[in-house]
Amino acid sequence: MTMNDGLLNAFLLDGKGGGTPLDWTGIRNWTPDQGALWVHLDFTKEGTHHWLSQESGLDPLVAEALTADETRPRCASIDEGLLLSLRGVNSNPGSEPEDMVSIRLFCTGERVISTRRRQLLSISDLVQALERGDGPRTNGDLTAMLAEWLIERMISVINEQEERIDELEENIVTEAGQESRGDILELRREIIMLRRYIAPQRDAMNKLSAANAAWLSKKNRMQLRESSDTITRHVEDLDSARDRASVAYEELTSRLSEQMNSRMYVLSLVAGLFLPLGFLTGLLGINVGGIPLAEDPLGFIEVVVFLVILIVIQVIVFRRRKWF
Repeated sequence: MTMNDGLLNAFLLDGKGGGTPLDWTGIRNWTPDQGALWVHLDFTKEGTHHWLSQESGLDPLVAEALTADETRPRCASIDEGLLLSLRGVNSNPGSEPEDMVSIRLFCTGERVISTRRRQLLSISDLVQALERGDGPRTNGDLTAMLAEWLIERMISVINEQEERIDELEENIVTEAGQESRGDILELRREIIMLRRYIAPQRDAMNKLSAANAAWLSKKNRMQLRESSDTITRHVEDLDSARDRASVAYEELTSRLSEQMNSRMYVLSLVAGLFLPLGFLTGLLGINVGGIPLAEDPLGFIEVVVFLVILIVIQVIVFRRRKWF
């Protein structure tokens, strides 16, 4: 098999923070006494399906879960291993961060098998750490570090959402516009999509940190608990951001409604002032005999003066009624 057959990365951990890259031959010849193994696959390739189902020795249910098209974040104990499904923000160029990328893992003390459809930068960080020699030493370290880095990459995205809400709230205070309404709706959509995946991941991390797996050391469990606390804070931040976006949308709607009412009020006053004037000028403009002042040389001036006096009377009446 080649890289096109689904193998993305494979390392034999040396227990010191580094690892030896392996190909398919090395994976097939691996035995647990050689050290911990990590295999990372693209589950859209036929080679991945063949190896998982025919050569990996995994339970068919586990192999099926590792190649499922759609999955929610979860953690399930299967024999001595843990079946994980986690998500990270989509940091690929030209992609939306809320379009989160999933990774599926089956972890035991001897090996970790992970699969994905799209590139995940946290995996690239893990590969680079192994190449530098400061990566995970055990599969417990690998699981804990990957979960931690997935969550760390969410921080900048969530902070960006909060900064955008701050800007929108400031814009609403200074000036309310229709364009802000669209910005708030788009922001709410992004927050809802992020929370849709991050909230279940919080539950998965809580279950992972409490999992009864002998290959997870005390340090690993502490890292996982810290990651669980961090993602819980992220969910709370998203809830707060969603609520702030809702309040900002309501405030903007209220301000726009006030603006509309104010404009309609002015138009109503103008219409009220000119309604009798329009009636009188229309009445005097009919083309029949007997129109008053038709033969008077000063008739136009007299009509204009009368209309001005009428407007003054209307203004006085409106002000006494406190209409403006």
